[in-house]
Amino acid sequence: MKKLAPETSVETLTVHITGKVQGVGFRMATVRHAHSLGVAGWVRNLDDGSVEALLQGPHDRIDEMLSWLHVGPPAARVRQVSTEEVRHDRRYDRFEQI
Repeated sequence: MKKLAPETSVETLTVHITGKVQGVGFRMATVRHAHSLGVAGWVRNLDDGSVEALLQGPHDRIDEMLSWLHVGPPAARVRQVSTEEVRHDRRYDRFEQI
């Protein structure tokens, strides 16, 4: 991770996804899609059956990623996606599954 420059236009969001999102390849598909868009951050399963992600990148790329997260991979059934903008002083170099 690198320090963010104060003038950077990088947006950082936490995302919580509910529905049938575990056991359907959701995290791996999220990693692939984030790589294709150049979005950095991470994705992980939560104990309650939902998925959490941290997205970091330019606003337009984050919007594209959020649009995809509302649908997910073919076997997923996304019920809800909630987001929260966060102040983050670190810049992620890549997107990974944790």
